Amino acid sequence: MRTTRIVFAALAAFAMLLTTAAAASAAPRHYRHYVALGDSYTSGPLIPLPRLDPFGCFRSTSNYPSMLAIGLHVDRFTDVSCGGADTSNMTKPQNVVLGQNAPQFSALRPDTDLVTVGIGGNDSALFGTLIDTCPGLRASDPDGNPCQRHFTVGGVDTMKALLTKTRASVQQVLAGIHARSPRAKVLAIGYPRIAPQHGYCPDVLPFANGDYAWLSSVEEALNAAVSDAVAADGDSTYVDTYRPSFGHDACQKPGVAWINGKDLNLLAAAPYHPLYAGMYGETQVIKRYL
Repeated sequence: MRTTRIVFAALAAFAMLLTTAAAASAAPRHYRHYVALGDSYTSGPLIPLPRLDPFGCFRSTSNYPSMLAIGLHVDRFTDVSCGGADTSNMTKPQNVVLGQNAPQFSALRPDTDLVTVGIGGNDSALFGTLIDTCPGLRASDPDGNPCQRHFTVGGVDTMKALLTKTRASVQQVLAGIHARSPRAKVLAIGYPRIAPQHGYCPDVLPFANGDYAWLSSVEEALNAAVSDAVAADGDSTYVDTYRPSFGHDACQKPGVAWINGKDLNLLAAAPYHPLYAGMYGETQVIKRYL
């Protein structure tokens, strides 16, 4: 009987050790210096409360980098994301309203051990061109795909054709991060879904009905360009926020939608940009990757 008790006690102790080890392995790594790089889908324009360094970057204290830094209890956090940034602004300063954002790579240090980068949508003015052009074409063919036809020349989708260059530029960005912060875990963050998979909401997203699927395909191609750059880099991780954002597109009701529609909301988000709910949702996705 005594031998049996000893065996059971030993088994219980061993089980406790296994449980403790499993919990330790599941616990997120502690990061000493986290740097966030990116464009407006990282900076979070008009999501309260804004930072002023510089004001023109429209960098929110409630964007996903800020939430992630708090959730991970990082020792130091540096957010240099900036609205309007493209891959060139990793190494070149960016002029913004009421100031200038330094080259984003200037925030990287040899001891930086976590980097997130969300970039590529502004290269070749991709997002800006679509948003500036497509709504104006809806009236000409509300149920058709006038924007897709507008950007298809000689059978070539000129918007998607731009993404070959974007892929190469993102790969160079990743290489630049590794060169400056060789010990950093690097996450390339994809773009969340803007348009719904099914249905339309022209009062929110004023594109022709037939252009919804095409616009989503352009966004998917952009995310594929970022993902392909990560694969070619071989030393970073792509974080997909597109699939997790199904059902959270701009057509959804407040509190469910991750993306704002066409209207400016000074207390929530810039047009066609993430809302607080989107930043929170992306934070949870990124934490799962970590």
